[in-house]
Amino acid sequence: MADSIRIKNLIDGEWLVDDNETTVALYNPSTGAQIGEAPMSSAATVEAAVKSSHAAYLKWCEVPIGKRVSYIFAIHTAMQNNLEKLAESIAIDQAKHISEARGEVQRVIEIMEMACNAPSLLQGETLAHIAPGINGRVTRQPLGVFCGVAPFNFPALVFGWFIPFAIAAGNSFVFKPSMKSPLFMQEMGQLMLDAGLPKGVVNIVHGEREVAETWYQMREVAGVCLVGSSPTAKSIAEACGRVAKKTMLLGGAKNYLVALEDAQIDLLITNIIQSGYGSAGQRCLASSIIAVVPELYDQVVECVVEAAQKISVGDAMDPDVFMGPVISAQAKQRIEACIESGIESGARLVLDGRNPDIPEANKNGYFIGPTIFADVTPCMKIAQVEIFGPVLSIMKINDLDDALDLIQKQPTGNGACLFTQNMYYAEKFMADADVGMVGINVGVCAPHPYMPFGGIKESLVGNNKVQGKEGYDFFTQNKVSTIRVAAPAGQLAADASVGDPTEVATGKGDVRSCTAS
Repeated sequence: MADSIRIKNLIDGEWLVDDNETTVALYNPSTGAQIGEAPMSSAATVEAAVKSSHAAYLKWCEVPIGKRVSYIFAIHTAMQNNLEKLAESIAIDQAKHISEARGEVQRVIEIMEMACNAPSLLQGETLAHIAPGINGRVTRQPLGVFCGVAPFNFPALVFGWFIPFAIAAGNSFVFKPSMKSPLFMQEMGQLMLDAGLPKGVVNIVHGEREVAETWYQMREVAGVCLVGSSPTAKSIAEACGRVAKKTMLLGGAKNYLVALEDAQIDLLITNIIQSGYGSAGQRCLASSIIAVVPELYDQVVECVVEAAQKISVGDAMDPDVFMGPVISAQAKQRIEACIESGIESGARLVLDGRNPDIPEANKNGYFIGPTIFADVTPCMKIAQVEIFGPVLSIMKINDLDDALDLIQKQPTGNGACLFTQNMYYAEKFMADADVGMVGINVGVCAPHPYMPFGGIKESLVGNNKVQGKEGYDFFTQNKVSTIRVAAPAGQLAADASVGDPTEVATGKGDVRSCTAS
């Protein structure tokens, strides 16, 4: 294997390879070829990364906030200058199409800009005269070492959701990329080093669940972050709850896109295609179920099939391609099993994406073309599970209330979109859709960086969302101070409002306050 990539751990400012650690193969999903290997870090390696970050935290938290932000801005500038290289790293091992990879990196650059507002967003609060001569103050403080787990599908975006906010607030961070898409963080780690970020403030380790299991046992770890499946989020929540560590855990999704009778059909079809087949359907805000009223149903099925048949599938680096492969051979097999399940349950397969026409150089890649089921019902497995692939299920609904009822019954609640020109319907959907993020006449309801991102129900295990002002809420703790402002000794003047001090000392009087007075 020529030019094999050796993924390394970044610990205490050094790229490290432990020859005694086992490795797993790293593949290019567009070709199926092995392109390198990544380490399965030992418990000792993970512990070394945490201890390095803890030592760094003790110094980093004392760095003035303006200086900390200057490092964030330097990393932001480095990302701008290396956007294409970063995008290519995503397109190679994650196989997101290069145009979408560029968009992902650009979004992280925008998130970094948001994170640079730390001096304003981290200001505390003061309330004067809460009692005679006493003031109250709330100060936002860092907690220590945070650790984070990234999924394969957004290696850059999840870095942006976690690390800029954590370190701008004064924490340090240990990051575990997905073993399927670690290349981005190899590039990003070097950019952080080149920007002068002090060693240990951000460390990178690779491995599977054993990495997080080591984190749970270490007192230096203040909290754990995850973007992944709901079962994994619940498992981490349980483990961290037993040892009183904070968690920010974003789980799975099953998203509805609802089309009412007054939807603009061209806008609707364009957004269905972009939402359902962008990133090959491997994103938590992909519209998986297209719920359509009877007046538009047949037209939508016909138009979506016609548009999907025009989608070009191929190598993620090919500029003429719209959709790349799925992440792995196992993912391809799982998605094909979901397609079989749909057929067996009676759904009408109106577009079969299995075995798409692929260039010879990509014959061993993990490709599934756009797939569409019609006449799907809520009881079918394909309407219930997160397929995480380029498969759309078109379902007939009676009206808006019918759609809202189906959304409410979903155990997850990440996002939902509505296409209508009726403001009553739009307002009702925004108020009543049982999800955390809503889109009106947009197919992907991803909030911009200055607003929080996250679902509800099983899509968010806990209370903390990412990015925006809420991005800082998780990575800080409030310390409340109650301060008596007293005159220097010898200058204390009698305060008539206090009364006889002997009453306080001896417990006399009608009422004794349980707060400072």
